Amino acid sequence: MGMAASQARFLGLTARKNNVEFEGQQINQQRTALSNESANYYNDLLGMSVPVPPSIDDYTKTTYTFEDGSLMNQITALIAQNDGTYTISYLSKWQEDFTPVAAASSVITKNAEGFSVGATPLRTLGQMPAGATIQNTISIEGNSYTVQEDEGGYFVERPKMVPGTVLCTQEEIANFEYYLFEDGYTDAQQVFKDEDGSFYTGDETNKTPLEGKTEDDLVICIWDGSKDDPDAAVTLVTKNAEGQYEKEAYVEEEVKEYLTQSQINSITKYPEMAGLTSEQIQKLIEEEQAYLTLLNNKYNNGDQTGEWYVRYVKDSETGNSIPYFYKKTEVEEAEYDNGSSKTNINCYTIGSDTKIEEVKAVEGCKMEKDSSGRYISVTIPDGEGNEVTYALTTSTTTDQDAYNDAMNQYEYDKYTYDQSIQDINSKIEIVQAEDKNLELRLKQLDTEQDAISTEMDSVSKVIEKNVESSFKTFG
Repeated sequence: MGMAASQARFLGLTARKNNVEFEGQQINQQRTALSNESANYYNDLLGMSVPVPPSIDDYTKTTYTFEDGSLMNQITALIAQNDGTYTISYLSKWQEDFTPVAAASSVITKNAEGFSVGATPLRTLGQMPAGATIQNTISIEGNSYTVQEDEGGYFVERPKMVPGTVLCTQEEIANFEYYLFEDGYTDAQQVFKDEDGSFYTGDETNKTPLEGKTEDDLVICIWDGSKDDPDAAVTLVTKNAEGQYEKEAYVEEEVKEYLTQSQINSITKYPEMAGLTSEQIQKLIEEEQAYLTLLNNKYNNGDQTGEWYVRYVKDSETGNSIPYFYKKTEVEEAEYDNGSSKTNINCYTIGSDTKIEEVKAVEGCKMEKDSSGRYISVTIPDGEGNEVTYALTTSTTTDQDAYNDAMNQYEYDKYTYDQSIQDINSKIEIVQAEDKNLELRLKQLDTEQDAISTEMDSVSKVIEKNVESSFKTFG
């Protein structure tokens, strides 16, 4: 290899060596960064707290209760005093019957006649508007009649044929028959009317005038020879105040006809009214007015001007009608879409409700314990110098809902912890794999650098030899 070629080769090797050294420095920097990243991940692992499952004991407490008649009392605070007495607080619970309680909410339907739930119309609680109980008309035998009411009940006026009188025709007058009855109406004699209006007995050829008798003394009748029944063939005739002749006949007349209970039920607008008399309906209204007071006291801040709607649903087991109440303002101010309320309307009924009253800081109480240290009785002063002792019932209660919530939180925290561990371990594995690849590359660079150094030594010796040869030639 000549001098120039050797020098060129040496320069090329020097450049390669510099590149290898630079790449090695870069790899070392990358490995340092990976080492720092790995250390951070391990620090994260060390800083994580292992979730601990909740203990049921943390959610369980001992409670002391005592009964005072219908009251169930639970001690909520028990503070020992220096004089050996205790100051206690307790909750008194009792069941209140026949009180307004919340019921399932309802979708209200709005129509031209008002509001309803399903097919049952709502009406104003404690009021009976005119015509609200019974519809105005009823159909009987295909005809419509106006429904009215009096002390006897609900009725209609229907045309019926009833015994009465009608004016006689001229033909009937011309054929009147006259009879003269003896005292006691045990015997009758037929008489005849002459052209001059006088009366006689006998016949046309042998007339005997009827002295001292006028038409008013005679019984006038019409004979219908076409009828087989003698009683039906005879029609009595009388004179009215105007002197007109009237005969007995069936005439059409508006007759008061009281409705049967089934007819009343068929036209009753509100189901709870079916079968009730006017007196019973009045009592129902009075009962509803009592409901109205209860509802306003409980749900209207005692404002008795509040109005409510009511509907009744029959209990299929007992047959009783159960009232359901709706605040009038909520019903009327609700938004309606195609006649139906967009949201359910709050509903209330009559039922049982648990009442709670807290009695605070009763001083001068005495507590008795058993051998295990548990309290077995409490003596409470009544404020008048008397003391009443009550047996205590000990029980443990667990807030299962709170415990379940804590357990759910633990399961979530454990899942999150496991996921975090898995994620960090995965990242550490990636860092370790990258570092391993860089380590292998660094070893390759070391090998390459050793080879370059060896070759550079060889080329350097060739150059030195060429230089020595050159000096000898010129020397």
